[in-house]
Parts: sequence; structure tokens; C-alpha cells
Amino acid sequence: MSKILVTGGAGFIGSTLVDRLIKEGNEVVIIDDLSSGKKEYVNPAAKLYKIDICSPKVARIFQKEKFQFVYHLAAQIDVRKSVEDPVFDNKINVLGGLNIIENSYRHQIKKIIMASTGGAIYGEAEEIPTTENYPTFPLSPYGIHKLTLEKYLNYYYHVYGLNFTVLRFANVYGPRQFKGGEAGVIAIFVENGVKEKESLQFGDGLQTRDFVYVDDVVDGLYAAMNIDCRGEINIGSGVESTLLEVRENIEKALGEKIKIKEKPKKLGEQRRSCLSYQRAKDVLNWEPKINLEEGIKRTVAWTKSLKK
Repeated sequence: MSKILVTGGAGFIGSTLVDRLIKEGNEVVIIDDLSSGKKEYVNPAAKLYKIDICSPKVARIFQKEKFQFVYHLAAQIDVRKSVEDPVFDNKINVLGGLNIIENSYRHQIKKIIMASTGGAIYGEAEEIPTTENYPTFPLSPYGIHKLTLEKYLNYYYHVYGLNFTVLRFANVYGPRQFKGGEAGVIAIFVENGVKEKESLQFGDGLQTRDFVYVDDVVDGLYAAMNIDCRGEINIGSGVESTLLEVRENIEKALGEKIKIKEKPKKLGEQRRSCLSYQRAKDVLNWEPKINLEEGIKRTVAWTKSLKK
């Protein structure tokens, strides 16, 4: 059994990870300001500190709890919000993340595992599916700031010996995800579809993304705790899916058409994104198990259950 900190542990991916860590017999502490996380997602066996990751009080929590491992998932996750307010995005995703890294080093944790982005870090890649070695030219402040924090981790490893692994996620979706952020497009369309409301589609619908189901992502996060790999590992499906294909799968799961209003494409939005998971297969012994059709079916079922 290990004592583990999960930042952002009340969020969509974080809370699902916390459930898994507790199921495996670990003691889990959460830091989450609940700005996007939900208290009802917090596992009752976990200890929650409602606090901002930028707060100086974070040091006291590290001092008191004496963690062995840290999962850093807390972030400003909305790509479009990062475009509108890069300074705020920098504050949370760089300075807040740096606060967690600095405390991890000072309190001698065994390892930090960081949730980064594969969807936003490579920019308009010519190599599809994109490997971790591809040059990083992010097209949004969100992608820039995630890359910055990756570089800080590398610095803390080389200078101070802080062990780390970075997982670069594709577009994660599934139960507990709510509206907000580019990666939330499935959540937005499903929720509106279930409520018979209109959804906005930005662009022609032929832009592609790599959608990976949350349970698969958590499998990757869990495996990352026990590997010896400093560097970046993509966690994606390796499949390019258009927004139109997403719509078709949602309509299939719902058994009816969804209402869509088309709008011009957004600034800073990539045309294509798809990740190679070969390194995850080699290093983590990981590969995705849930395809898009099955994942959307499960997401629709969960969303419908909320209405009851």
C-alpha cells in the first residue's frame, strides 16, 4: 500500500483514478479547489483538501501527509479559455504545476506522474499517428503551458533526481465528463442529445481527433506508477475520428438524430490530431480496450442515468 496524492482528484479523470487507486488498496489524498471537479465524485475513502494548487498552503499538506507518489492532474483544461486568457492559463498550468513539482522534490516523493496533452502539444503534425519524438509546436497557450511543465519535470530530474513520467493524453471522454473544453465535445453532444437540446459544431465536422475512453486512461496512469521511464508516453487510441463520426455514434447510441447548429471554426483549433500508442505498448504494456462506439454507448447510458 502507498500513500498517494492526486491533484484534481475530484475531476473527471482524477476521480476515476482515485477510485482505482483505492480499489487497489492505496491511501489517497486529494487536492482540488472544486472549480471544475465535483464533491460528489470524491471517493468517501479519500481525504479531500479544498485548495488551489497555487496556494502556499500546499507545502503544509505535503509536510503533514508524507506522500510516496503524486499524480498531477489538476489543470485549467479548456483550450479555448487558454486562448482567451493565456495569463490565467499560465498561472494554473505552469505556476500551479511548478508548486506541486517543487513540493514533490522538497518532500522527497518517490515519483510524480503528470497528465499532459498529446492532442494539443504537437500542433499540426504531419506524422499521423503522431509519435512522442515528433517536434512540439503547440497552437494554443494550453499546449504551450503543458509543454513548459514537462520541461520543468525534466529539469528537476536532471538537477535534483526527482523521478517522473509524463503521460500525454489524447481527447479523453466518458462518464463524469461535463461540458467545457475542446476535449469535452463528446460530453457536450451527449448531454445535449439526451436533453434534446441543440449543440454547436465549430467548423465543417471533418476535423479529426483521437478519442480515448477514461477507463483506458486510468489503466495507463495506474501502470505508470511502477515503471522506470522518464519521458513522455502517448495515451491514445491510434484512430483518427471526425466530428461527424462522433455524431453518428451518438445518434446510434441514442436511437435518434441530435440537433446541431454549425458555426465557423475557432481560432487556434487544430485540423487533425491522432496519437501513436506504440511506446505505451512497449513501456507500460498498455493498449486501449474500449473503441469509440462502445465508449460512446457507455457515456450515453451514464448520462441518461443522471435524469432518473
